[in-house]
Amino acid sequence: MIDAYEEPGTPDRRGGWRYLWWLVLRQWPRCLAGAAFASVWMVLLAATPYLMARAIDHGLERGDLGALAAWTGALVAVGAFNAWLGVMRHRTMTRVRMDANFRTVKVVVGHATRLGAALRRQVGAGEVVTIGVGDVQTISTSLTAVGPGVGAVAAYAAVGGLLLSVSTGLALVVLLGVPVLGVLLGPLMGRLQGRETEYRERQSVLTARIGDLAGGLRVLNGLGGKSLVSDAFRRDSGRLREQGYRVGAVTSWIQALGVGLPMLFLALVTWLGARLAAQGQISVGELVSVYGYVVALGWPVAFLIEMAHQLSRGVVAARRVVGFLRLEPEADDGTRAAPAEPSVLYDPASGVRVPPGRLTALAGSRPADAAAVVDRLGRYAPSDATWGGVPLAEVPLTQVRDRILVAEAEADLFAGTLRDVIGAAETHPGGAGGVGARLRHVGATGHDESANARRPAEAPSQAHLNAIHAAAADDIVRGLPDGLDTPVAAQGRTLSGGQRQRIRLARALLADPEILLAVEPTSALDAHTEATVADRLRDARKGRTTVVTGTSPLVLDRADVVHYLVDGKVMATGGHRELLATEPGYRALVARDAEEEETVR
Repeated sequence: MIDAYEEPGTPDRRGGWRYLWWLVLRQWPRCLAGAAFASVWMVLLAATPYLMARAIDHGLERGDLGALAAWTGALVAVGAFNAWLGVMRHRTMTRVRMDANFRTVKVVVGHATRLGAALRRQVGAGEVVTIGVGDVQTISTSLTAVGPGVGAVAAYAAVGGLLLSVSTGLALVVLLGVPVLGVLLGPLMGRLQGRETEYRERQSVLTARIGDLAGGLRVLNGLGGKSLVSDAFRRDSGRLREQGYRVGAVTSWIQALGVGLPMLFLALVTWLGARLAAQGQISVGELVSVYGYVVALGWPVAFLIEMAHQLSRGVVAARRVVGFLRLEPEADDGTRAAPAEPSVLYDPASGVRVPPGRLTALAGSRPADAAAVVDRLGRYAPSDATWGGVPLAEVPLTQVRDRILVAEAEADLFAGTLRDVIGAAETHPGGAGGVGARLRHVGATGHDESANARRPAEAPSQAHLNAIHAAAADDIVRGLPDGLDTPVAAQGRTLSGGQRQRIRLARALLADPEILLAVEPTSALDAHTEATVADRLRDARKGRTTVVTGTSPLVLDRADVVHYLVDGKVMATGGHRELLATEPGYRALVARDAEEEETVR
């Protein structure tokens, strides 16, 4: 089975069938063993009636107790050996399924990591969750075809050969029966693939909506929009349920025919065998063997139909995985080196100019306008932005990520200890060491949570203490039972909104990038905490290039330069107090309760 740290290999992305075959080739010795165990197991199931017929013809019918004992002993020995083969077959196929499961998970997660910031722009979260929860399991189950499926074919051929020794007519009925079943079930298999594909697509949309609801339920309650979203969710859920009924209808027909048609087929074989015995064309022992062969055929026929069903579903799931693996990360065609010294960042689309070593604020009536500027300056969106006169698009992406960090207000937080949620207490040459994409889109620190549980508590480093203090998060650490070693739930759900925001800011400050672009870093804080964070942020980033977005006068007053944006363009630039005096639109935008502001000051 695949090791947790083993490379999964390069998957075949040319189609669903190709991907399934790649999974088989990655563990072909195990698949071959599973097919061998299953084949021998099923063939011996079919051989049991043969041994029984020999015991009747050569022992009972002739009164030869020695022959009866010998054939009976052979029957017991074959049964015991077959029981062992059944255990080995099941164990081997379980390993085959687990390997395919884990290998697909590693391939999908690894590709999601390589996509980085491009992931959200190309595929929804629901699609990734659906692949991880449903499609991976379906793919692994479909690999049953390489064990019992191959064994069923071998057993089917063996029974046909044994029947040939009894009656050519019976052998032809058996050998031609299963192809007829395949012809009857083929159209249903094709319809199932279409219905299953549509069902998976609807499921991914609904899964994404569930995630959005879970993350924004508190906001929906505050805005009174819970009932509206609930009605929309009910409608989508109803559509998914109806599609599920359609899938179930096709599946039920396949399963019904898979049980009913083989029974009719086997009943025909039994009737023909009885007629031959009545006519004296076969012996009593051969008639018993025919009955046994009919019973033994039930296993391979059932496995063949189940194999076709699982492969049909597995190909649908594999196509979705392949579609995801075909997504390409952001192209990195940069050939020009980034400026050696701290330099001006400039966005021609908005007119925003960010001087090096200063605290710059972007204030606009629409937060999305300021966030779009940050996306362009952080090279998360195509633009003509420049860095020290060099087009940002022409700088290698690794250099951009090493030195420019975008910290979103809702950046993801993985589960783990608070220490690991905040990040590793080390800096990299040139700044963030490539953590920009992680803080923006993943928020992972790369640490193993299980390792955190095993290691003893350790004193926080000075870098951690400085970052936590600058983000005014000291009280969060003091309020937790184990301080920095306290476990935090995924997305920080055990913390309040303001606490999560300060933890995200502490994480960005700990990375210590050359250029920090922070989107709404204090929007969820009360006025007193916000003023504290603004002061400490300015001190912590002194001499480093920092950009913040927002309309809080408590933050804007600490900025060296404020850009006032209207419709995504710079309307005015200056200090906060200067803009208050000269720009009525700016004054109206950032106005707050005067008494509250004076109280904080």
